[in-house]
Amino acid sequence: MKKTLLSLLLALVLALTACGGNSGTPSDSSAPAAGGSTLVYGSGDYTRINPAMDEHGEINILLFNGLTAHDGKNQVVPSLARSWEFDESTYTYTFHLEEGVKWHDGQPFTAGDVKFTIEAIMDPDNGSENAPNYEDVEEITVVDDHTVAFRLSAPNAAFLDYMTMSVLPRHLLEGEDFQESAFFRAPVGTGPYQLAAWDEGQAITLARNEDYFKGPANIETIVFKVVTDDNAKAVQMQSGELDLALLTPKDAANFQGKEGFTVYEMETSDYRGILFNFQNPYWTENRDLIPAVCCAIDRQAIVDAVLLGRGVPAYSPLQRNLYNLEDVERWDCDPARARQILEDAGCTLNGEGFYERDGQEVGFVLSVGAGDQVRLDIAQAAAQQLQEVGIRCTVEVPAKVDWGGQMAYLIGWGSPFDADDHTYKVFGTGKGANYSGYSNPQVDQYLSEARQSADPAVRKAAYARFQEALAADPAFAFICYVDADYTAKSSLRGISPDTVMGHHGVGIFWNVCDWTIG
Repeated sequence: MKKTLLSLLLALVLALTACGGNSGTPSDSSAPAAGGSTLVYGSGDYTRINPAMDEHGEINILLFNGLTAHDGKNQVVPSLARSWEFDESTYTYTFHLEEGVKWHDGQPFTAGDVKFTIEAIMDPDNGSENAPNYEDVEEITVVDDHTVAFRLSAPNAAFLDYMTMSVLPRHLLEGEDFQESAFFRAPVGTGPYQLAAWDEGQAITLARNEDYFKGPANIETIVFKVVTDDNAKAVQMQSGELDLALLTPKDAANFQGKEGFTVYEMETSDYRGILFNFQNPYWTENRDLIPAVCCAIDRQAIVDAVLLGRGVPAYSPLQRNLYNLEDVERWDCDPARARQILEDAGCTLNGEGFYERDGQEVGFVLSVGAGDQVRLDIAQAAAQQLQEVGIRCTVEVPAKVDWGGQMAYLIGWGSPFDADDHTYKVFGTGKGANYSGYSNPQVDQYLSEARQSADPAVRKAAYARFQEALAADPAFAFICYVDADYTAKSSLRGISPDTVMGHHGVGIFWNVCDWTIG
């Protein structure tokens, strides 16, 4: 089965390459020049394109569609589903699908593909961090080829948001390993672009889907050129090798007001903070010291020095959400308070100027993922501030993140859409994206109450209590929200600057079909 699938997918890639016009195989020397009907985007690297498992890939929205989508105001709108209704008595959503939609290989899209995709995500054997989004689903029924129904065990106010999940083709993935299948190196979707070539470590070339059910996009070819170094992105923007890139605040500042370039300063829901790994015995023993860590960090200084003011100090995972609670314990920077918390907990200063308790020095190693200079700069600044208070903090960049073994991690999450998004599955006990091992029964209760009500007043109250409980027992030391500085050639038109971006600044391509170059 797998060999057959791989052969089919490789054949598809070759066929697409042959008919993709400017989409030939890119490399360092042969990548299409920026401009004209080709858009060259400065991208991170991809080892696979798997929206069911990896939710933050910018490329996903170009290749795939969900039943729903988010518009420029982050509101839910139809996509593969042209309409839907909700039966309150049975908690059932019934979706009516667009007819005549085809996969990139020409096969028809059906309701069976929808059922297959969500069931695959729900399958615990597949290990998807998105599974908690659908844990309320009790039954999925294919009514006919163009109608699918989801019966829930309880209301889920965010369900329509979660149906933006990319639908995958059953005929190519049935029986396949959702972590290892060759499909995810040669993906086939229903989206406005289709894979034309993948030159590993160099570029991924997408060709316009001429049969796209919403009508073909304006730009013929999009190249995701792999540029993993932030400084290199800025250099290649300046040289004309790139048309569009997400730059660091320091690099984007050099393009402000420069002829031929436009810098889009876009707000995001994307925050940074220190994740404490409660699976590590150190935090089992020293959980009461976390508030001292929180109020030892000068968040505004980090925003000013690292982000050049392109962000704001953070105190909550819902700070840029409709349900933000402003009147909550923020653990504002207060070194004296940090020291008092430590001393009240029985900590004393040693000869090196660091606190100890019961013969153990207070401190931890803060891990940072490789390839993100801004995140590393934030971590190093926070570590220095902690050292000044008497908490020994050192920064390391491991080759691979050890979620279960590390002491702490410079995390990033965001909730640009419904408040349930990246709260329920991040802070809920045992949920798929709860990498800290955090558990708080009150947090669990309030998140469930908010998820299960469509009443804005009820949800507001529940999310207020959630934020209060989280502040009293922090899972993270929140540091800052990071805005996105997308830099583009001025000839690229159609970018929507007012859209709130998600985690990693993802979302810029939401209206890519309307973009033009020229």
